[in-house]
Amino acid sequence: MTKINIKEFEEYCREQLGLSNHSLRAYRQDLSAFVKFEAKVGLIDQPTGQDVIAFQKDLREKQGASPSTIRRRLITLRSYFKWREDICPSDRSPFNGLRLDLKIPKRLPRPVDRSTLSALFQSTEHIIELDPRARPQVPSELSAAKVTALIARLLVVTGLRIGELTELRVQDVTSAATRIRVRGKGDRERIVYVANDRLQKDFRHYWQCKFDTHGSQAWLFANTHGSRLTAQAYRKRLRTLSRSLRIEPHLTPHRFRHSAATLLIEEGVDIRLVQRLLGHASIATTEIYTKVTDNSLSSAVVAADTLATVDV
Repeated sequence: MTKINIKEFEEYCREQLGLSNHSLRAYRQDLSAFVKFEAKVGLIDQPTGQDVIAFQKDLREKQGASPSTIRRRLITLRSYFKWREDICPSDRSPFNGLRLDLKIPKRLPRPVDRSTLSALFQSTEHIIELDPRARPQVPSELSAAKVTALIARLLVVTGLRIGELTELRVQDVTSAATRIRVRGKGDRERIVYVANDRLQKDFRHYWQCKFDTHGSQAWLFANTHGSRLTAQAYRKRLRTLSRSLRIEPHLTPHRFRHSAATLLIEEGVDIRLVQRLLGHASIATTEIYTKVTDNSLSSAVVAADTLATVDV
């Protein structure tokens, strides 16, 4: 049996495809799952289509994996064997001639509704106080709660993925703190914009202090130990915040991204501009948010109950 070479495939994906660290980590997990399956069933020959089907069944019935996880594992595995077949034609892919149903039930995004966002931001402090007598704080003096709130506001305004935000350095923000240069999926670069006057004041003060004290190469957001703030650490902060405010389902960075898209479309922003802001490669990915706003339309029509005003 040809051994699964995770490291070499990972290097190919990084160097040739320009995949992000997040994607590489997911690929590594998916291939490792197949390696464990091989060991469990004692697979010693070249994998066949039946082995792939058995792997799919094991994921579903024995491991209880979700449809999306199963789909991702199989797509990663198919990509791996296609790559291996390209570099060594004698290693035939077990997916050749294999028909698998990789469809998963479509779920609408779950943005944070407007009332919950209002409650969230009313409960959190700004960096620059409206009281002119208050002394502005430097980043090292800021509480984790204020930085958490600043990031939440940025996510709702820009639609950034949390992984994109935590990878930002000071130099990625313009001196006016109104634009951010982002490197997203597939190593594609885009610009996002920081709207809202008060958020700009907060963000500009935070950025200027970071630049003055740490320089342009420093991570834009750091944890309490001075290291780069990780996506996982920020998710944990949001869970804590959700519990304190009794928000269910709990807040997540990706729900803020959904909120950014939904709010823009509800305010009449062209869907292609939203696509560009979010960094979607395909307009089809962005169009799912129009279905979310259809739900908002339905709620508005029910609330208006126009017939009741004439059929009395």
